[in-house]
Amino acid sequence: MLDSTASRNIPVTIASDNKCGKCTNSLCCNYFTQLIETPRSKYDFDCLLWQISHQDVNIYKDGKEWYLLMRNKCEHLMEPHGMCGIYDRRPDICREYTNDFCEYDQPLDEGYELYFNNYKELRKYCKKRFKKWDR
Repeated sequence: MLDSTASRNIPVTIASDNKCGKCTNSLCCNYFTQLIETPRSKYDFDCLLWQISHQDVNIYKDGKEWYLLMRNKCEHLMEPHGMCGIYDRRPDICREYTNDFCEYDQPLDEGYELYFNNYKELRKYCKKRFKKWDR
């Protein structure tokens, strides 16, 4: 991926060491995910339907793992550029985050085996998976 600098029109290769500086709105700090147990039963999926019924909640499967995704902006992002206001004291999970492949490279809802934006999408999947879903 190339970006050109406005002042000198010199192509710049976007890499992990400079990618965050090119990102707008701190994409990785506008949500968090929580690993959940693999849903197997109708009851498990019913619970997921309840969770996805809440605002700004998505569910996805990446490989063998299932996750809840909550779209909530970190309270420590500073306006107007989205820089971290507690960078020197940020939690370890933030320090360990790698941007080798991140939302700057591909939108959040792409590239997963399964991704559910809302109740309707997940319910359709449940009805297909469990032939007697509505009984």
